[in-house]
Amino acid sequence: MATDTSLVALPAVELRRLIGSRQLSPVELLEACIARIEAVNPYVNAVTATCFERARGEARAAERAMLQGRPQGLLHGLPIGVKDLEDTQGLLTTLGSPSYRAHVPAADNVLVARLRAAGAIVVGKTNVPELGAGANTRNEVWGATGNPFDPRLNAGGSSGGSAAALACDMLPVCTGSDTGGSLRIPAALCGVVGFRPSPGVVPSSRKQLGWTPISVVGPMGRTVADTCLQLAASAGASVGDPLSYPLDPGSFLRPAAVDPATLRVGWTEDFGACDVDASIRGDFRRKIAAMRHLFRSCDEVRFDLGDVHRCFDVLRAEAFVAGTRAAYERDPASLGANTRANFELGAAMSLLDSAWAQAEQTRVLRRFEATMADCDLILSPTTPVSAFPWTTPFAGTVDGKPQGNYYRWLALTYVVTLTTLPALSLPCGSDHAGMPFGLQLIGRFRADHRLLGAAAALEEAFAGTDGLRRPRPAIERLGPVEPALASIVTTPPILDRVGVDAGGSVSAA
Repeated sequence: MATDTSLVALPAVELRRLIGSRQLSPVELLEACIARIEAVNPYVNAVTATCFERARGEARAAERAMLQGRPQGLLHGLPIGVKDLEDTQGLLTTLGSPSYRAHVPAADNVLVARLRAAGAIVVGKTNVPELGAGANTRNEVWGATGNPFDPRLNAGGSSGGSAAALACDMLPVCTGSDTGGSLRIPAALCGVVGFRPSPGVVPSSRKQLGWTPISVVGPMGRTVADTCLQLAASAGASVGDPLSYPLDPGSFLRPAAVDPATLRVGWTEDFGACDVDASIRGDFRRKIAAMRHLFRSCDEVRFDLGDVHRCFDVLRAEAFVAGTRAAYERDPASLGANTRANFELGAAMSLLDSAWAQAEQTRVLRRFEATMADCDLILSPTTPVSAFPWTTPFAGTVDGKPQGNYYRWLALTYVVTLTTLPALSLPCGSDHAGMPFGLQLIGRFRADHRLLGAAAALEEAFAGTDGLRRPRPAIERLGPVEPALASIVTTPPILDRVGVDAGGSVSAA
């Protein structure tokens, strides 16, 4: 049997195979993950509220089912971390906001319920920016999440806790969500896979505007296959998300086989609309040069997408107005600066702004598709800058140009959000600063399976190429950093008065 350290580093699909063949006990795997969390989490602060005792009971039940030969779900016995925006029954769910410091949901939301029904064992929550606003995972409840490659730097967001937990081998499965890049950006900065599916593939029951396509939930993983495993356990129609639709979830276990040599690839550094540091442009061009021989063709493409920034501003603000109006009207000071800014921007808008943005989003897709007509796949950088200190709230300047607000530096991903096309960030070696480089892959309209197939093929090709293979953090070198990752917490989280159903307990990891 593998040692604990090598065990937690195994891909989720391999761990599931070992459980299914009775070569690995869910109890043994859980204890290895708990030991890893206790040893490593203090240095990156990725996992927040935990329910170890409840998880131990569920692992024992999963072991009995395995030994008795009872039917097993896709995720049977796999420990999972749930992003702290998703309601988890009996487990503290703060949304990274002091307003929800003692919030313990009575029920799982649709995503969590599906993952648990597939056999996943919820171990704890993963850190987020307040209400998911921004791409630097820090808040006043739990503090900041550090990057596994250098905890002084940021892990991205808003799924930063999930990305860091995966990169540190604390958990084999973690959830994410994405509006402007919240799956893709932390995946890029931490060297894991983040997949933004087409709207409706995975139901999101927590969004207030059920008909908006800009906010989705989706999977993260250390590999494309691990990402597909979680996707297969969570996809499919639910009345909780009116954009969801019937599909075959199991089909994601077998994404379309793609030979890179058949692909017509287009690449762009900036979509004709985004600021990108010169160093990242150089990194991206070198990587394109190293991989272009894999494809049938690989050519630069140019976009003219219209006023994508204003369009995203309006649509994002609408979502924040819907989600935070009650809290803002009750006490604006209860919301952080980012969340207040989003609400106030939206509250000042008119129906004319909304109607224009809805129409402009449709035009953005048509313009993008016109440029993509002769391409099977579009490649771009995922982020315009390398990881920066988590003490800096956001990238205020990119390529020497001041950014208009705290999320403008996310333009490489939110431009793609507006198109509703499936997109994935794939680890692609390191950048000029020695930090992970994320390659953004954009597929054709509703071609999720083919995009995942292409990503799997590239992952395999990159594994044998210096400068393109997935980087791995040196966990053994992690240690305390200054300032401490929890230093922005203004008051201690309320934990000791919060119980967990089924005999579990809540604790700070």
